Amino acid sequence: MPGAIADASVRADSPPGPRAGRWRRRAITAVFLAPAAFFVIVWLVYPTVQTVIRSFFDRSGSQFVWFDNYRSLFTSDTLLTAIKNNAIWVGVVPALVTAIGLIFAVLTERVRWSVAFKIAVFMPMAISLFAAGVIWHLMLERDPQQGAVNAAIKVARDALRSPGVLTAAAPSTPALEGSIEQGFVLKTPLVAGQTALLGLTAIPPDEVPKGARQAATPQPVTGAITGTVWRDFKPGGGTPGVVEPGELGLPGVTVELRNAAGTPVASTTSADDGSFEFADVKPGSYRAGVGSKTFSAPFEGVSWLGPKLITPAVMIAYIWVWAGFAMVVIAAGLAAISREVLEAARTDGATDWQVFRRVTVPMLAPVLSVVFITMLINVLKVFDIVLSVAPGSSQDDANVIALAMWRTSFGGVNDFGLGSAIAVFLFVLVIPVLALNVRRFRREI
Repeated sequence: MPGAIADASVRADSPPGPRAGRWRRRAITAVFLAPAAFFVIVWLVYPTVQTVIRSFFDRSGSQFVWFDNYRSLFTSDTLLTAIKNNAIWVGVVPALVTAIGLIFAVLTERVRWSVAFKIAVFMPMAISLFAAGVIWHLMLERDPQQGAVNAAIKVARDALRSPGVLTAAAPSTPALEGSIEQGFVLKTPLVAGQTALLGLTAIPPDEVPKGARQAATPQPVTGAITGTVWRDFKPGGGTPGVVEPGELGLPGVTVELRNAAGTPVASTTSADDGSFEFADVKPGSYRAGVGSKTFSAPFEGVSWLGPKLITPAVMIAYIWVWAGFAMVVIAAGLAAISREVLEAARTDGATDWQVFRRVTVPMLAPVLSVVFITMLINVLKVFDIVLSVAPGSSQDDANVIALAMWRTSFGGVNDFGLGSAIAVFLFVLVIPVLALNVRRFRREI
């Protein structure tokens, strides 16, 4: 009897068996995972399943249409443009962002102000993509007076090629012949000691060059050909071909002197009163005229936000934002590389380029793959920066799958069946990239 009591007490104090312990651990795990599982089901699983089901119904959701919505994906011109643009994004942006981030990360190791440079490059990540898109929309305005990009292009273009002082004009009398493409030339030949009157009209008052003064009546000069080029228009009437009070000279006009064969032999620029002079003219007959350089149209800006360039413009804005992310991640991987390996390669006679290509890049391959796959996922679902950069007139040309889904469902069309089909299609495209990312994580672990 005492032995039985002892055995019973031992059994009561002994720990639970393996099966009971396993169920207890599972119960504790379930208690901790239950809140997260609840929100995953509510916010992820249920919407996903409901979206798949909704994609098989029509606009109103009352009629089952089978695969009609998915058929529309590949028959609608707007949706085909979105798919094509997304393919361009996938093929260009991840590679460029990774390459630019790698270049920045390597170069910043060699400069003293690397911290300031990294801050400047990474700073766009501090703002939303929509805000970045608004910034780039303003920068890409076509008017050089408003868009910073076209303003910079204008400065560079004007440094290489001076713009003309006039955009267009017409002869005020039949004595001048020609066009703004070829220039206007006097019909009557001149010799040294004569004057040339080059009257132009059809020039709006706001296009008269700054600094213009009362046109001067040309005076003959021995051994020279003198003349005046002016705006031959007098308010209230006047005599064409005659310099009159109230008529302004045209400064900065390119005036050419041509020989009998029509070849320019001399060139000058008119003064503020429109006067010009060709001194020491050799004997012979000449024809004076206004050169075509006078009518070089000013730079009006590149249409970055137009249908042809809107997709590259949005890509540039997107790369500007994400280049800092790629640089920081790659720089962290670069800092982890053993310097002894790099020094050993240099000791063996490798150049900097060989060290970079055959040592640095292969050792950074895991980090580069992280950046590349991350960007691949991001560009597949790019949306807000396209919406903010592209104006309404060119959104169809810049369309991408995520934007097409939003516009179809919530942008006024209100076709939730087709919008759900676009969402499912996008989800299917992202799955292989996610699987690749998960596989890479498992391999590293």
